[in-house]
Amino acid sequence: MAEIVMPRLTDSMEEGVILAWLKADGDEISVGDELVEIETDKASMVYESDLAGTLEILVPEGETRPIGEPIANVGDGSSSRGGGAVAVGDPVGRTSPGVPPGPPTATASSSEEGSPDLRETSEDSPSMPSVSDGESNSGERIKASPLARRIAEDLGVDLTGLSGSGPGGRIIRVDVEGAASGASEETARKPDQAPVDSAKGTPEIVELNRTQQLIARRMSESKATIPHFYLRAVVDMDRAVEVRAAFKEEAADNETVPSLNDFVVKAAAIALKRHPLANAAFRDGHFELYPKVNVGIAVATEGSLIVPVIKDADHLTLTEISDETRRLAGRVRSGEVTPPELAGGTFTVSNLGMFGVSGFDAVINPGQAGILSVGEVTERPVVRDGKIASARLMEITLACDHRILYGAEGAEFLASVKTNLEEPGLLA
Repeated sequence: MAEIVMPRLTDSMEEGVILAWLKADGDEISVGDELVEIETDKASMVYESDLAGTLEILVPEGETRPIGEPIANVGDGSSSRGGGAVAVGDPVGRTSPGVPPGPPTATASSSEEGSPDLRETSEDSPSMPSVSDGESNSGERIKASPLARRIAEDLGVDLTGLSGSGPGGRIIRVDVEGAASGASEETARKPDQAPVDSAKGTPEIVELNRTQQLIARRMSESKATIPHFYLRAVVDMDRAVEVRAAFKEEAADNETVPSLNDFVVKAAAIALKRHPLANAAFRDGHFELYPKVNVGIAVATEGSLIVPVIKDADHLTLTEISDETRRLAGRVRSGEVTPPELAGGTFTVSNLGMFGVSGFDAVINPGQAGILSVGEVTERPVVRDGKIASARLMEITLACDHRILYGAEGAEFLASVKTNLEEPGLLA
């Protein structure tokens, strides 16, 4: 008898939710069969079996289990990984004895510590495996999660023609449930019966997709558990604008030109290396100081906000940061970003300057000490040598977790970011 345990799929995951079993208790399963859909703190994923035999379900749907706790047994079969019992999805990312780890692939949903045996079919994460996609009567592929398909079958909802609210228009659970409840309401309502009204008018009810549910939960957790305070600075961006113009003038055709936000990411990365408490977190009554500088960049998508991570940002050049930023943002918007690309962030930069926002206070991502908010660059009057002049100014705001970043440490870090931006030669 071999165990299937709750795997660690992201670096911040502590537990997972069993969304749906795709096989029944007592079923005979084969290697590669889709068994269970699991919700993590960042994505929903379908687990594919590494074992063959009889399935014994230990944890029912809807229940939560911590990492490493058994969720099922597989007996009377053989493992695809060799003889003996196998604990699939080891909580610290180890493979079974005698089995070398395989390299992650573009379709694997393993995080840096996760198991490559979980293939992402997330309702809030964009990879969409074709194995769960069927075809409409016209032969056109219907994109839907396994859970959505199961619920549609139970409720008698036809997926053909149903609009999906998941990444890439994928049909997810809330779409199916919404279609089913809408049909029920229409059936129950008499033709002359008006909907219940109020002083505000009849509201339109919009169900959250899984990404929005996750954002709501994590931001509520952040504000409820992290004591925020904010520090502000105004940066003279004249030199940075000049350097960027020089980049643009010298760039060859199709060569990437760093944006001013790339300057901010690089400036923050250098400052994080010099101020380790800003590149850290308060967790379980102690400080965790991270040796790597991994900067998350907030990317807005329709109806949600995703934060992919630029790994080792302090070691990258401005051009390399620019290339990686565009690659990650493109994968987010095309619905191809994977959990490993969202994992491992030690600090976050959020920029709303392109929307004409002068400054704002962002909410810290749990597991980090701070987040840097970036406003627009605007030409404003300044006083220099007793005379009125103009300068391109930008407001930056640092949100600090007061449990680890105190006023002086936060101010020193923010001052380093400001200095790096005002003299771009320091960004080399």
